[in-house]
Amino acid sequence: MPEDFKAVVIRRQEDKSTTAALETLSLGALPDEDVLVDVAYSSLNYKDGLAVTGKAPIVRLFPMVPGIDLAGTVLESRDPAYAPGDRVLATGWGLSEKYWGGYSQMQRLPAAYLTPVPAGFELSETMAIGTAGLTAMLCVMALADQGVQPDDGDILVTGAGGGVGSVAVMLLAQRGYRVVASTGRAALQDDLVSLGVADVIDREALATATGPLQEERWAGAIDVVGGTALANIIAQLKYGGAVAACGLAGGADLPSSVYPFIIRGVTLIGVDSVMCPASRRQQAWAHLEAELNMEKLRQVSHVAPLSEIQKWAEDIVAGRTHGRVIIDVKR
Repeated sequence: MPEDFKAVVIRRQEDKSTTAALETLSLGALPDEDVLVDVAYSSLNYKDGLAVTGKAPIVRLFPMVPGIDLAGTVLESRDPAYAPGDRVLATGWGLSEKYWGGYSQMQRLPAAYLTPVPAGFELSETMAIGTAGLTAMLCVMALADQGVQPDDGDILVTGAGGGVGSVAVMLLAQRGYRVVASTGRAALQDDLVSLGVADVIDREALATATGPLQEERWAGAIDVVGGTALANIIAQLKYGGAVAACGLAGGADLPSSVYPFIIRGVTLIGVDSVMCPASRRQQAWAHLEAELNMEKLRQVSHVAPLSEIQKWAEDIVAGRTHGRVIIDVKR
């Protein structure tokens, strides 16, 4: 077991700005938690980009090791739930905000934050999925729980070129839904079609509010944008339709009204993967193992070394990435 290892550490400066740098740490620097994990991979999410670049106040405690996801192998455990050699993953739970996260070659975590890696996945594959894929699966499950069926009509996915959107497209298509993708990047159209999209619309079509009740168009939707786009989606839902909302890339406000809810009986479902209960997570990972086409996911996944995290963080915040970015923490 190595005494020293590499980790990205965010520190706050005297002027309250933050800096992120790759540092060498000792095992004694890690939090005093029950399970020591030899981390193999993490992933890159929009929140990771904000934390590393300091573009938003994601980090609440300093110093902080960012990375909201991780996958690796247990080295030591004081909790009987896990033993050395177990393959585990962690997503959410406040990692990178209040607790040290996955951009570290070693990490100690509470046993309650860990999920056993499904037998059908490699460690790198779980991070191709990561928080984004878990969130997408939770959204698909939420629509199904609400009774939205493939025969009910088109399902809209906003931000379809991103991590959540691309996985959502694959999962919905696999289940037999007709998927319409919304994106601002026309160059991604062929990639989206290869993932299972039947049609593509420009995100500008949802950018301007045109009334609380519009022509019924969607049986359901998965939205990562929020703001005016979400308001328009709600206004365009078919009678009894539902939208699973999991992001606010376009704004946190919701300029809507009660009309769609009381006249068309539509449902707005909030989906959170950060504090999602362990039992629901395990259900989602079981569905992912059974349903996700990993060959297609590999087509929209990229592996980047931890040593280049600053560049990748800047890219994701600027909207220059698409699909999933796996972080190899050993490089």
